[in-house]
Amino acid sequence: MIEYDEFENRMVLKLVYYGPALSGKTTNLLSLHDILDQEGRGDLTVLDTKDDRTIFFDLLPFFLTAPSGLKIKLKVFTVPGQVKHDATRKAVLQRADGVAFIADSQLSEETNNSESFGNLENNLEFVGLDIESIPLVIQFNKRDLKDTVSEENIVRTWGPTGIPVVLSSAIMGQGVVETFSRLVELTYDRIDTKHLLEKNHGLDKNMFIQKITGRNLNEAVFKDKRNMTAGY
Repeated sequence: MIEYDEFENRMVLKLVYYGPALSGKTTNLLSLHDILDQEGRGDLTVLDTKDDRTIFFDLLPFFLTAPSGLKIKLKVFTVPGQVKHDATRKAVLQRADGVAFIADSQLSEETNNSESFGNLENNLEFVGLDIESIPLVIQFNKRDLKDTVSEENIVRTWGPTGIPVVLSSAIMGQGVVETFSRLVELTYDRIDTKHLLEKNHGLDKNMFIQKITGRNLNEAVFKDKRNMTAGY
């Protein structure tokens, strides 16, 4: 749900990191904050509670200006993982332009992953968004731990969906930039279709990704040295 003000010549985009409790959503954004260049990056805000590490998270936001002068603000949020904060999840999902689902790779967390993904689908529908059309990337985090779901099983399960999947260890900074870059790339495609960023504003996909991540399209999405896999 892109916020676009033609008269003010500005656009606000919203990306949301979703997933079960303690899957690594906040760790992803903390790592991303450390990895990315400071230019164009705002401050990082974390709100903690006694029983859930983060209720509401507003990362950085990022700022960029297109050659036409269009000012774009990209805000990144996480949602709380615990079920009792479902109302907050819905509130954060409202007007989202893209979602990264952070799954926990541990075999013991398969049920929680499944329930959380089902919750994402239901809550997107609740706020008027379609999981079939919204930019979506899935990250299987905590690949550095033992007793994790196999890569073969992940490919078999998610490959047919066509949804990009990234294997990650966010605490080690692996797969973090790729997850974010894939989501930014998909979000650009959706925005360009509707608002013609390249044609009307001179902002092509590579420039968009480079201004946000500090890397060009190939480096950000496929060749980041921290990545464990290029995704599927």
